[in-house]
Amino acid sequence: MTTVTEAPVSKPFAGINVLELEITGKCQLTCTHCLSESSPQASHGNMTPADWRAVIVDAAALGIPQVQLIGGEPTVNPYWIEYTDLALSLGLRVQIYSNLFHVRDEWWPVFERDGVTLGTSYYSDDPAEHDKITGRAGSYARTRSNIREALVRAIVVRVGIVAVLPGQRVNQARAELRSMGVAQIQTDRARAVGRSALPGQTPTVDELCGNCGRGRAAVLPDGDLSGCVLSRFLPTGNVRERRLADILGSPTWSETIASIPPRSGFACTPDDSGDCDPANTEACNPAYDD
Repeated sequence: MTTVTEAPVSKPFAGINVLELEITGKCQLTCTHCLSESSPQASHGNMTPADWRAVIVDAAALGIPQVQLIGGEPTVNPYWIEYTDLALSLGLRVQIYSNLFHVRDEWWPVFERDGVTLGTSYYSDDPAEHDKITGRAGSYARTRSNIREALVRAIVVRVGIVAVLPGQRVNQARAELRSMGVAQIQTDRARAVGRSALPGQTPTVDELCGNCGRGRAAVLPDGDLSGCVLSRFLPTGNVRERRLADILGSPTWSETIASIPPRSGFACTPDDSGDCDPANTEACNPAYDD
């Protein structure tokens, strides 16, 4: 895929304010509700580093102000820092949606850079319940510890809580996060996409939050472009074959987004993402408004 750097436009093309980049399907966790069905055995997908760089350059040229690195767990992709550096150099804001299960010491300065924010998921104040959802013992303690470290470093952290289990301690998890100093918290229910879907169940637009394609778009590990990571079952084109602007300006994009019932009332809860956390990406986990 080739691309040409162009002068950024004054308004984001097609009204896209956030471009989600699902740079891997790999994740250390195996969340029961993961929309992308991520796992340690999954791959980074068909997109090459050159493909991802081209998409980031195109996003900047189209005036899209922010990209979100998600997965899977984005930090298991060996090029995630390079993608972050490139986006920042082009004037884009970057949100890294990580499960914060494992953070190397050398990553903290990246998270602390101007223009970078962190997003993560949290499920309960009960370690056993949290770990049951993520499928990884010790994940509660690690994520909680790294949230605290991020706050000590004055890094903006946005947290999504997805209700997955009956009676899950969602309210208590929110209270715990508040007591830790997390200011931006969103909650949502698990959506029937990926592992949250019943066997043989086909996802439908009724499981979407209504914001997919409206202010956001997502590039998946195979290059497919969808309205958000949650609407992965509604691809509109592939960035390995066509330029981002061509797909966003196509009738297929317009018709597909029009088929998604708009959300009534307030904006999406968290807002589409996907690390194993919102792993089924609650209708919308990572998409927060400042």
